[in-house]
Amino acid sequence: MEANENSIKLYYNTEVEKLQMPEYGRNVLKMVELMKTIPDREKRTAQAAAIVKVMERLNPQVHQQDNYAQKLWDHLYMIAGYDLDIDSPYPAPVPEFVNSRPEQIPLNTRPIKARHYGRNIESILNLIASEPEGDIKTAMIRSLAIYMRQQYLIWNKDTVADATIFQDIERLSGGRVIVPEGMELSKISADSSFARPGMNLNYGNRNNRNNRNRKNGKKK
Repeated sequence: MEANENSIKLYYNTEVEKLQMPEYGRNVLKMVELMKTIPDREKRTAQAAAIVKVMERLNPQVHQQDNYAQKLWDHLYMIAGYDLDIDSPYPAPVPEFVNSRPEQIPLNTRPIKARHYGRNIESILNLIASEPEGDIKTAMIRSLAIYMRQQYLIWNKDTVADATIFQDIERLSGGRVIVPEGMELSKISADSSFARPGMNLNYGNRNNRNNRNRKNGKKK
């Protein structure tokens, strides 16, 4: 609908230029565009510094970043489409560098030998296998066996023999780590509770409520 003398034309976001930095709003974009029209370079630079101060107020969380002052000036350049002729206190950002995508991190697609132990177990076994024979290596094997037993009980059943854990260590290491004869793991306390991750988040809260209820009952 065309606007006449007695009406006001309403603009929707889909009809106007897309904001490069939406967190600063369209008014900052208008300020930047007006600043770019100032013919005097010194006055243009002073106006740019004033706009950066406004941006700092509109986006206070930028203070949580390192070198936040430089980031604000970088944002100013981005809002201006990198077309900004001023005396900035920092080097002007390069569009190719800012818009470049990070390198893709290669995924480890090698299958896990024992999912209930996790992938890191293989790395630990490689470390232990490279350790010379002695008390330190024996202590490392014992600590790993205790951890593996805990992981086993989380994902499998209520009890597991030490021999089963020892056999898994030797199997997963390809025979490079041999459990010393006579090694025994500490006994599991009767109060120990093993649960899958995320399955026991409210356990402490329930216990606290139950304890409070029991105390209140005794007072009555």
